[in-house]
Amino acid sequence: MLFNLTEEHLMIQKAARDFAKDVLKPGVIERDEHQTFPKEEIRQMGELGFLGMMVDPKYGGGGMDCISYVLAMEEISKVDASCSVVMSVNNSLVCWGIETFGTEAQKEKYLPRLATGQIIGAFCLSEPEAGSDATSQKTTAIDKGDHYILNGTKNWITNGSTASVYLVIAQTHPEKGHKGINALIVEKGMPGFVVGPKENKLGIRGSDTHSLMFDNVKVPKENRIGEDGFGFKFAMQTLTGGRIGIASQALGIASGAYELALAYSKERKAFGKTINQHQAIQFKLADMATQIEAARLLCLKAAWMKDKHLDYGTASAMAKVFASKVAMDTTIEAVQVHGGYGFVKEYHVERLMRDAKITQIYEGTTEVQKIVISRALLA
Repeated sequence: MLFNLTEEHLMIQKAARDFAKDVLKPGVIERDEHQTFPKEEIRQMGELGFLGMMVDPKYGGGGMDCISYVLAMEEISKVDASCSVVMSVNNSLVCWGIETFGTEAQKEKYLPRLATGQIIGAFCLSEPEAGSDATSQKTTAIDKGDHYILNGTKNWITNGSTASVYLVIAQTHPEKGHKGINALIVEKGMPGFVVGPKENKLGIRGSDTHSLMFDNVKVPKENRIGEDGFGFKFAMQTLTGGRIGIASQALGIASGAYELALAYSKERKAFGKTINQHQAIQFKLADMATQIEAARLLCLKAAWMKDKHLDYGTASAMAKVFASKVAMDTTIEAVQVHGGYGFVKEYHVERLMRDAKITQIYEGTTEVQKIVISRALLA
């Protein structure tokens, strides 16, 4: 087993780290405070290739492997999880979904702009009554011959108001259950498509999360991804890869909090010496570093399996379960290491703690991941 990163991997990692430090960090507290979408920062991420990292260069992407994506996601997430969730959705769900399962016409129409950040995408699966139970889609796409009529509501949609392309999962044949679901490409501006109010969230407050309403939206049949009834499989397979992105986000949040706690422990003094000389703090730091390293290896393993075209479903679920728990545990301890200052926004760790929680919820809750893992174990 080889654990060394290639020179290219190290260059990508450094580029992401430098961008996060130089561009994202200066305004991250203010964006969080005012729930400001990082429009200019996302534009720059697109120009640097972070929004279409794994897309084939012929469609304007970077043609990179999933390991590169994990490395970049970790570095961006150390500083601004609101930016990294935009990066994750655009890369893992929208670009990958269209490139893997879309028609050549769909790829040529959407990928060049998505991969370069000229536009960004959104993935629309969750509904008021269909979160973890993705089979219970109430949004309908009625077949009208050369088009579908789309009706329904989607909840918790990342990039809800800022996306231009939306991958919408909807039920066409209710009698077929999950085998009657389709995936449609919906564009902003289609008549009847309405974006609801922005959610006021605990964390990732810079990302724009909205409900979406579809009222008799006419969607051309050429915008369907895959064969009739492929939508549920499309959603599940796309989310399997997306979990690597969210696991990497959780890893980044954890490692960012750890680095802040480590640095602070070398400066803060108590009882006549810096707090990193107290065993209580040393043990916290040791536990944090060990857990983060384990999470990193799980993320890299899942990415490596994806790059090798192996079955990575269980690996991605394990990575997300573990990394998201590590993110929560580490950020809580980072606040504790900072003491009272950990409760103050300017020290960043309270924001990372708030951001960490969502990684246990979106793109499949921890409980759903454990279902995926246990089914694989018992198969």
